Amino acid sequence: MNATVYRELWQVLGRFGRWRGELWNRRKDGETFLESLTISAVHDPDGQLTHYVGVFSDITALRKAHDQLDHQAHHDPLTSLPNRLLLGDRLHKALQRAHRDETGLAVLFIDLDRFKNINDTLGHQVGDRVLCEVARRLSRLMREADTVGRLGGDEFLIIIEDIVDPAAVSHIAEKILNTLQNSPVTVEQEFYVGASIGISLFPEDGADPETLMKNADVAMYRAKERGRNAYEFFTKVLTQSSLARLQMETDLRRAVERDELRVYLQPQFSLKTGKVLGAEALVRWLRPEHGLVMPGEFIKLAEESGMIVQIGEWVQQTASSQWSAWIAEGRHPGVLSVNVSGVEFVRGRIQETARKTLKTSQLPAQFLELEITESAIMSHAENSAQALDKLQSMGLSLVIDDFGTGYSSLAYLKRLPLNKLKVDQSFVRGLPGSTEDGAIVRAVIALAHSLQLTVIAEGVENEAQQEFLTREGCDEMQGYLHGRPMPFDEYERCFLND
Repeated sequence: MNATVYRELWQVLGRFGRWRGELWNRRKDGETFLESLTISAVHDPDGQLTHYVGVFSDITALRKAHDQLDHQAHHDPLTSLPNRLLLGDRLHKALQRAHRDETGLAVLFIDLDRFKNINDTLGHQVGDRVLCEVARRLSRLMREADTVGRLGGDEFLIIIEDIVDPAAVSHIAEKILNTLQNSPVTVEQEFYVGASIGISLFPEDGADPETLMKNADVAMYRAKERGRNAYEFFTKVLTQSSLARLQMETDLRRAVERDELRVYLQPQFSLKTGKVLGAEALVRWLRPEHGLVMPGEFIKLAEESGMIVQIGEWVQQTASSQWSAWIAEGRHPGVLSVNVSGVEFVRGRIQETARKTLKTSQLPAQFLELEITESAIMSHAENSAQALDKLQSMGLSLVIDDFGTGYSSLAYLKRLPLNKLKVDQSFVRGLPGSTEDGAIVRAVIALAHSLQLTVIAEGVENEAQQEFLTREGCDEMQGYLHGRPMPFDEYERCFLND
């Protein structure tokens, strides 16, 4: 017992005749323990103090259990970092000090890039070990006065006090990115983990914990939009952008049930005969008060939110039903080509969706062609081969979309049951003037033909591009030169009435 506690104990006993508290004591064998002690003054019939009676109990185990519960309530069970609750409390107290001392403060919202791929491919146990290693690295980088916490999932938060110059925060963010990117995390195998960091500052970007955390979160999403593995400071422009994005996501969730989506068809032609061979189904969004919204404005958002699966299923079902109706009427619409999102392909629902589409629409399988991006196929090459085999066994045709924009292993490519390669429009756009684009397109055509695959080029907009592709032996084309995407009725009028 230190002198201060001893002095206070006797002062309370002298004034009230009773003292109660907790003290660390020592047993005869030298072991320390925590005791709950009550000391009471005893008086004789004349009121004279005769002695003191102390009653104590060993509460070491009780305190340990209490401390464990308190730690569990305020710390992340995986990394032992402060959790959301404790982070909020730490940030509140840090802001009080910043107000009092008139100093700056920074909040860094950190989200690991593409961490979901680790969980999906190697399992959550490996993912958890990666999170623990990231937590250790972040903790080592920060000062003892700073707070590093985990909000949940792959999201971390850092509170930095006594900020004088925002440039110092930039330096810290760069150190975090370099530490994660340049040194691999080794968990059974090596991983290079990137991160997107959003930064908000006190007092510029908010004066309370909720606002600072929200604004740092907004800035983090901006960093992801810039290409990931970057940091971004919050600005008021980002708030407006974030609110617009949030509203678009809310509206998009209701688009299917409110019948706001539309399927447009873009015809595909033979470069040898000029005849229409079929069409690609493309989605448009007739958004109230905004008019017709192009896919470039909402598809990325749909993929990030997971809504692309529902939208993709709707497009496939709607287009196939119309195709089936035209065939039943004796028309000859050719082959219907439908995009499959990388998200749907990775989640493994592609066969289920195609099977359901064929059953519901009564469309014969030979009329349905599925386009899957090169990056989606090659990112899970072994599983892709199995999935594509099952689709081909259903009688469907298969196309690699955006070919040339990713990395393709030829060893895998030759094993895949493909029917067609689609040359990405980014290479077609430079034809015939660009030497580099010309060389790439020639190589793709030669590769495809050597694998007995048909080649279709997208984005053909002028006669010179068409002539180049025809001369180099490309089989098919689509683009604004001969047909823009159009609604069902217009497509029927233009291409099915002869």
